[in-house]
Amino acid sequence: MSGDPVSWLMIEPGWKVVDAHGKKVGKVDEVLGDEQIDIFHGLVVSGEKILADQVADIHEGEVQLSR
Repeated sequence: MSGDPVSWLMIEPGWKVVDAHGKKVGKVDEVLGDEQIDIFHGLVVSGEKILADQVADIHEGEVQLSR
């Protein structure tokens, strides 16, 4: 990953999602959260729900998981 980390609010459908080793696991289908109260619940990646506690890093264009 390159660049500075960004907020979950920046995540958009189509962003690449990689595992802890950098291997691509899919693309963001949907961001799950409440922007009004700034609570990030997780992502839907290739039809699978990924909970927020499994997200390690967010950089523009890419989300890295903790496992």
